[in-house]
Amino acid sequence: MSTSYLPAITNSLARALEAKTPYEAISILYRVLQNPSSAPDAVRIKEQAITNLSDLLRQETRAEELKSLLAQLRPFFALIPKAKTAKIVRGIIDDVAKIPGTSDLQISLCKEVVQWTRAEKRTFLRQRVEAKLAGLLIENKEYSEALNLLSGLIKEVRRLDDKLLLVDIDLLESKLHFSLRNLPKAKASLTAARTAENAIYVPPAQQGNIDLQSGILHAEEKDYKTAYSYFFEAFEAFNALEDPRAVFSLKYILLCKIMVSQADDVAGIISSKAGLQYVGPELDAMKAVADAQAKRSLKLFEIALRDFKAQLEEDPIVHRHLSSLYDTLLEQNLCRLIEPFSRVEITHIAELIELPVDHVEKKLSQMILDKKFAGTLDQGAGCLVIFNDPKTDAIYPTTLETISNIGKVVDSLYVRSAKIMA
Repeated sequence: MSTSYLPAITNSLARALEAKTPYEAISILYRVLQNPSSAPDAVRIKEQAITNLSDLLRQETRAEELKSLLAQLRPFFALIPKAKTAKIVRGIIDDVAKIPGTSDLQISLCKEVVQWTRAEKRTFLRQRVEAKLAGLLIENKEYSEALNLLSGLIKEVRRLDDKLLLVDIDLLESKLHFSLRNLPKAKASLTAARTAENAIYVPPAQQGNIDLQSGILHAEEKDYKTAYSYFFEAFEAFNALEDPRAVFSLKYILLCKIMVSQADDVAGIISSKAGLQYVGPELDAMKAVADAQAKRSLKLFEIALRDFKAQLEEDPIVHRHLSSLYDTLLEQNLCRLIEPFSRVEITHIAELIELPVDHVEKKLSQMILDKKFAGTLDQGAGCLVIFNDPKTDAIYPTTLETISNIGKVVDSLYVRSAKIMA
């Protein structure tokens, strides 16, 4: 790369655009940035050169160079307003985020920027970068560090009454507490985000985020109908913006339909005009689960889990709900299979349901303890003994009621006699 700088003029930018290779264009833009001129026109051209260079480095997946570019630009940031500096810094961080497999690099980049902003006393930018860092730490499952960062940041932002940033932080806090399985705190943080949101205009993408988190929390409480409505709102917001998160909202809509035993509606939603835009492995996975649920087939369910492991088991939200669905399907199938018997070998049940014997035995034991049916496991003989449901004799409740009424009569007579004696 040549060390001689180029003049910071429009022709230099045009030359970079006309370059035959990305490497040549990147070299030209670096040379424009090396120009020492601080004239207003030169500064404006350099700002455009930074944007173009950042886009090229992202397209070439050169994340490390983007990180070093941010460090090289620090002297230039002294020449431009703080608002423009914040825009450039956040733009470069967002460009690094668009390169796959750079989560660790993003975290180290954000930490460096936070240190620099503290030294330069750029509070506005620091708070936003810290919020971005907290989100990255949550994705990386570094919950303790994220919680410490958010605790300090939320107090600081509340003092400043920055409502838009407060919505972001409250939403991050809700996601963090949900990941830590602290549902009451997750709901409290989401309520705080909604309270702050009502006082300001929230961009559609952020509104979609809030609706998506609301749906996740309602689904966790088994309120699938309310969750469905929130997921639908989130889907509409993301779909209008052509945001890739739209497919996940649609996936959770289908999950709600499956969980309320309306698996027949899944195919209709997928084949609708909105659903056809997002046909792919995510929706195919949910369709396979819906088919298994409609046919009450454990075998099809396990095939779906095996074939779509990335879409089902690696998505923590879907996996949690499908685990309970699997348990329900297993119980229904076992109850159906043992119904004709009074005594049956556990190995025979395992063969019929096509599952390992120890797994079936453990589930039957759990069902007996939960009083799903009356029976006992004869482990010596390897058999399940099913008892007939004992019919409650109608005379017992009637007798108890009669005794209760006699007690009331005696009490009444005692009160009257006490009055006469007085």
